[in-house]
Amino acid sequence: MRMNSRRAMLEALFAVVVWGASFVATKVALRYASPDVVVWLRFAMGVIILGIAVLTGRKFSLPEKRDWPYFALLGFLGITFHQWLQSTGLVTSQATTTGWIVASIPVFMALLGWLALKEKLLWLQVAGILLSAFGVLLVVTHGDLILLASGKFGTVGDFLVLVSAPNWAVFSVLSRRGLNKYPATLMMFYVMTFGWLFSSVLFFAQGGLSQIGHIPWDGWAGIAFLGIFCSGLAYIFWYDALQALPVAQTGAFLYIEPVVTVIVAALILGESLYLVTLLGGVLILAGVWLVNRKKAGREVKGTIF
Repeated sequence: MRMNSRRAMLEALFAVVVWGASFVATKVALRYASPDVVVWLRFAMGVIILGIAVLTGRKFSLPEKRDWPYFALLGFLGITFHQWLQSTGLVTSQATTTGWIVASIPVFMALLGWLALKEKLLWLQVAGILLSAFGVLLVVTHGDLILLASGKFGTVGDFLVLVSAPNWAVFSVLSRRGLNKYPATLMMFYVMTFGWLFSSVLFFAQGGLSQIGHIPWDGWAGIAFLGIFCSGLAYIFWYDALQALPVAQTGAFLYIEPVVTVIVAALILGESLYLVTLLGGVLILAGVWLVNRKKAGREVKGTIF
């Protein structure tokens, strides 16, 4: 195996492990600060790190004027709104539940491609979509499917996280044009900067500055992990890996992410792992594998957590 391939695999592994732990770090940070504060601080750090990477690589240039509204839309959907959904959802949703639900994003991307882009779905992919949907229901009901009849299942946070999945699918589809035109790291710098600026509105409106001084060391540790590793280094390493490895091979690493979430949540947060939840997670991953089997993982380039 060539050294660059080995390094690329290690970088991809680093990225998915970090993203898998991100939901746990968010839960820790939310003990001491509101979701808008956590998101604002996290992406302030991420913008700085991506900015340094862009300047170091001498790749910085302003986007074309006609692309500014496009990047603003991506920033709102992929950063401001998406992270608001997930961070607010994690106030009441378990990190483990969030990790499994987020793993279903490729299924929503396949559905969006079928509905909006007229992409064909094979019967095997339809089976994968149904299998993942059943897995999600098992996760949010903790196996008590009778609750579906009453509508009293899951937390508000579970539903917010579930909404974030199709929102990310929309963001990923819209990102195609930009990724074909701009270097990935530079594009993510644009998107993250716009998203952070939009999140600043909510941050200052809610008096976020007053909360910063009351965050203890473990809260800052969680925020620093999110900003430096999840929103900064992981993006750089992920796109480095995509340049050296086939997209399908890189995308396969994403199956590790929810497993990492389960392990880290149990160790740090003490979240219980129920057998039925694990079964639901396995069904979600199996469905995602069926959906992506013929796609060769080409959608994974738009991954951001």
